[in-house]
Amino acid sequence: MVSTPAYDPPTAPPSDAAPAATAHHTGTIIAGCLAVCLAQIGLVLPAAINGVMQRTLHASGGELTWISDAFLVPAAVFALTFGVVGDLYGRKKLVVGAAMLSAVGYLVSATSGSAAQLITGQAISGIGAAALFPASLSMIIAMTPTPAARAKGLASWTTALSLGALIAPLMSGGIVEHASFQWAFGVTGVLAVITAGASWLLATESSAPEGRSLDWAGQIPIAVAMLTLLYGIIQGPSDGWGSAPVVACFVAFVVFLAAFVVVESRSASPMLRLKLFRIPAFAGSAAMAVIGMFGFLGGAYDLSIRLGVIQHQSPFQAAVPFLVVQGITPFIWPLLVRLLHRVGPGSMLVTGFVSLAGAQLWLRAVPIHETGLAPLLGPLLLNGVGFGLVVAALTAAAVNVVPPTLTGMASATTSLVRDLGQTLGPAIVGAVALGMATSQLTGSLADAGLTPKEHGIASAVLHEGGPLALHSADLGPLSAKLAPLTEHALASGYNNGLILTAAACVAAAVIAAVFVGFRRSGTAPAEAEESAA
Repeated sequence: MVSTPAYDPPTAPPSDAAPAATAHHTGTIIAGCLAVCLAQIGLVLPAAINGVMQRTLHASGGELTWISDAFLVPAAVFALTFGVVGDLYGRKKLVVGAAMLSAVGYLVSATSGSAAQLITGQAISGIGAAALFPASLSMIIAMTPTPAARAKGLASWTTALSLGALIAPLMSGGIVEHASFQWAFGVTGVLAVITAGASWLLATESSAPEGRSLDWAGQIPIAVAMLTLLYGIIQGPSDGWGSAPVVACFVAFVVFLAAFVVVESRSASPMLRLKLFRIPAFAGSAAMAVIGMFGFLGGAYDLSIRLGVIQHQSPFQAAVPFLVVQGITPFIWPLLVRLLHRVGPGSMLVTGFVSLAGAQLWLRAVPIHETGLAPLLGPLLLNGVGFGLVVAALTAAAVNVVPPTLTGMASATTSLVRDLGQTLGPAIVGAVALGMATSQLTGSLADAGLTPKEHGIASAVLHEGGPLALHSADLGPLSAKLAPLTEHALASGYNNGLILTAAACVAAAVIAAVFVGFRRSGTAPAEAEESAA
């Protein structure tokens, strides 16, 4: 259990400077909130339209996972580098440039006619989000030096993040009800241009270049490590876990991760000060971010497949449950502010992760044939409460325990591990669920009483596209015979994915209780600041 004293804020500016300072403070928070809202819209955008994209592009299970993870991978890989870029050259400039790069990516996605082009557009937008997440947070932290102001700034940032997740399924589901899925990406591109303009006009520039420099020797191995890990996980079910490319990816991950640790420990100006992890609350926050966000987004991805692919619900119908989940945080904004300032992040984290675990186990208990909102309402509300508590407290727990000069690095590290966890969610859940569904279908097809020709057709589709493709394929009368088999196999596979994500949330709650504790947390103790600095 960790208890730390409060940080003594800088002296307040003279009274005649207060109005100007307040205006800059407000404008910067608005710009930061718009930026993180845009980034989160991109992250959640595919959730309600996964089924439409899969059927329109005839995407395999692996390609469908890559459509989501192509956005998340750059966000995880480049978060630390963009944290340094913002510290060196200015967070405002970085936010404006990142929003415009996101707009380019959404233009590529909006004109896509294949899964490959859509994945490319998602990757470009993901690079923009990799800068938007840490830069928006650092920009707000730089303008909120007092504990009360920082609590409000963090709560505003968290609420904007949740609003982005709330807007995304409503927007994409509503648009795709009346137009092609490409229009959802086009509209998001327009929002990116608006965000760039608003940030340029409203935000105050800030930076912290002291002791910071671009660390390409560290960036290259961590980028390769993350890419190889995710490629191995996503391609494992289709290529085979023992295949040479997949095994080589996992070996490369271990080698390049070790190289990153060695390089960062010896660098005079590292992108990540490994000594930060000597602060127990920061190390615990990093572990919670990976494990907990894997649990949350893995569960959300599981839900999107249940609604859009297995149940073939319309995009707007599939969007409504996500509106419920993400609509909670804006309503509990005042509560988040009070809890962060008066209670501290530890209790919020434990409560939030336990709520997420309970919600996912509750969702697993809802039969797959239940397509209405009422049976899902309980787990959805519990999920939303848990998400709001976790995201607000996780950010505060990481940022508030490091020296003020390292908040930019801490923000970027928090973004990296959070995004890594979110990236692993769809990858691991998809790998586990599709692997189990494929194994079950292989046996079910042999016992289904199909003619040799029908069995050959079904086996060929299963081999080429996987169980999602077989479930969605139009095979005439054969589809009616296969529907109960594919639905049962997919439901069983993704239900087992929910057991995995719930277990991850429980593990994150235990880490929160041990490393953060239940006392009110401020900033790092003096000895931790000295060792980290």
